[in-house]
Amino acid sequence: MQPDIHLALHHARSAELRAQAAAHRTDATPRTELRTRLGWTLIEVGLKLATRPRPATAH
Repeated sequence: MQPDIHLALHHARSAELRAQAAAHRTDATPRTELRTRLGWTLIEVGLKLATRPRPATAH
């Protein structure tokens, strides 16, 4: 295959993939926000469970 033809096909396919990715990103935006908040909440709960409670100090 000629290098010029191969390069042209590559550019055409990459443009198609970029268009598909852009369409996918706009559809997934609200769900991504929920997944992010859920992920950080799970990390916070995990850290609270993993840390040892401090002994109570008497005043």
